[in-house]
Amino acid sequence: MANKIVWDAVGERTYETGVDRGVLYRRDPVTGEYNLGYGWNGLTTVTESPTGAEVTPMYADNIKYLNLQSVEEFGGTIEAFTYPEEFGFCDGTLELAPGVSVGQQRRETFGFSYRTKLGNDIVGQDAGYKLHLVYGALAMPTERAYATVNESPEALPFSWEFTTTAIEIGTIGAVTYRPTALVTINSLTVDAADLAALEVILYGTAAVTTPAPVAAIEPRLPFPAELVTLFAA
Repeated sequence: MANKIVWDAVGERTYETGVDRGVLYRRDPVTGEYNLGYGWNGLTTVTESPTGAEVTPMYADNIKYLNLQSVEEFGGTIEAFTYPEEFGFCDGTLELAPGVSVGQQRRETFGFSYRTKLGNDIVGQDAGYKLHLVYGALAMPTERAYATVNESPEALPFSWEFTTTAIEIGTIGAVTYRPTALVTINSLTVDAADLAALEVILYGTAAVTTPAPVAAIEPRLPFPAELVTLFAA
């Protein structure tokens, strides 16, 4: 017999807030892997804007026969006060000479990760967090409004809309998954050791010289198949 539903129980008043730990990942032109990671400072907003999944009704025998649903696509907007120098390759900006840049160049697709906080009514906004991994993103041109400095100065916010191309996941166990451009990891539900291993991959590590030399690990964005292997263990 099912338990009676209880609303707003202690510890279950959860919410999601904030955005930090942004990382830009460029693709290796030879292997296609996202193995070039750069920290994204000044990140203010990431807006996730899925599109598609529209329903088209089909009629037969004077009744609604079925609903056909279009493919869902993922896109969004990144807003920040600054951006990694390497994002120029993704924003259509290339350097002619040191300090001299030209726009309207070819834009690279890129990977992107960021973290949002999970909170509840007991510990506030530090209950946990989610890692959002974005694949196959392509930034689109957006306007920049330069304004005069006045009695209420503000830093210029940069904004980029992006669309994505989903990547294959395949069949895992008995389930066949559709291609996706977004993977989300919840720190409250995954194994802590697996999550720590993933963060080493995403953010890299510094080299250590003592007590024994340990080489640095370069940050990279793993594909979903590698995530399955990591968390299935």
